[in-house]
Amino acid sequence: MSALAHQRLLIVTGKGGVGKTTISAALALGSARRGLRTLVCEVNTKERITTLLGRPEVGAEIGSLDENLWSVDVRPQEALREYALMILKYESIYNAVFGNRLVGYFLRFIPSIQEIVMLGKILFHLREKRPDGQWRFDRIVIDAPATGHAITFLSVPQVVLDTVPPGPLATDATWMRDLLVDPKTTGSVLVSLPEELPVNETLELHAALSAKVKLTTAAVVLNGFIPERFTAADRAGLPPELAEVARVHELRAQLSTEAERRLRTLPAPLARVPRVYQPQFGRAAIETVAATLAPLLDRSAP
Repeated sequence: MSALAHQRLLIVTGKGGVGKTTISAALALGSARRGLRTLVCEVNTKERITTLLGRPEVGAEIGSLDENLWSVDVRPQEALREYALMILKYESIYNAVFGNRLVGYFLRFIPSIQEIVMLGKILFHLREKRPDGQWRFDRIVIDAPATGHAITFLSVPQVVLDTVPPGPLATDATWMRDLLVDPKTTGSVLVSLPEELPVNETLELHAALSAKVKLTTAAVVLNGFIPERFTAADRAGLPPELAEVARVHELRAQLSTEAERRLRTLPAPLARVPRVYQPQFGRAAIETVAATLAPLLDRSAP
């Protein structure tokens, strides 16, 4: 069975700049292509997934990108409004309460209020059902914040439980935490580059997510992998300028091989995504990456 065949919530994270948004878009597109109604979520950031897939921005409201594929940019203000309306039920009450400056002042003292409502919105959609009783979304892919912020973001339910008294907020934090720590439902996808610092941070991130969040690492993606192509004999037969190019390539290939060796020490399948060379990195590149990641998603994979 493949690594991600049945998990409904995939949390993609890694050091900033390793390509986690690319991997999120590719996993979401691949899931949709397999008939799964898929929602991909960006968290309080400038939208990039819609641009990568050649679609207009959707903003804070869920918008369709492709067959079986939707997107949303989860923002704190809109998420707080949705969360409050779920509790208060009536918009007039919401406006009376949350439109009050004094209430706004005290809200700032609730620990991690922005993170809990954004995470709550995402996990609400994970539990949301259609009138026929089927899941509204079969899978949700989160393009999560980078390493340090990701740990804070995903630790919020437990922080709330350790801080606030029993009540609606604590009740919601409980089911959020339970969804995150359930390996049958949720898995993290850790993204790295074949460089020393990203690899070190990926190893540390796995340890932190396992210890602090109790989150299962479902897969590791080594992005920008460069395979070996030239032997010493090959380089010896090249003109000097081309021999230098080949030598630099092999040095980078060695870094990729070493990064793979270290990342394979993690207790999760590893997928290598070759470096994509295209004039413009857009839909075609995402299609290429999605095809590379197919073994992680195919139910028939070993």
